[in-house]
Amino acid sequence: MASEALRRKAQADAILERAALQLADLLREASEQLRPFPPFPNALFTNAIEVDPGIPPADPDIGCIVVAEDGELYELQMGIDHEAIELTGSWDPVTARKETLKRIDLHPRDQIVYLYEALRLVTEALLEREAARGGT
Repeated sequence: MASEALRRKAQADAILERAALQLADLLREASEQLRPFPPFPNALFTNAIEVDPGIPPADPDIGCIVVAEDGELYELQMGIDHEAIELTGSWDPVTARKETLKRIDLHPRDQIVYLYEALRLVTEALLEREAARGGT
């Protein structure tokens, strides 16, 4: 009985992993078509789209999740580059700005939700861009 339960669990895990891989492939394809990506709001150097499926990631330390031009999911971290301030000797808002895309590792069940939402958002942006060009 226990071995059958474990077999079903392993089969379910494999299904989730396959679904996540297939969604990731679709997202990369769609992201290639969207290039150049729209700039992230209030960012100076980052082109990405925020992915918020309405559920928090399993890891509470992960902040803002975005899809970038390469079609991958990242955590966008924004802050101040103190080294740049020291090197330049001045506080320039552009050179002091630090924007980092940090790879995230999500469980396949969470990946599916975030990848699907990212694909939905990229597809929406593609359709909007096409409509703005007059449908060509």
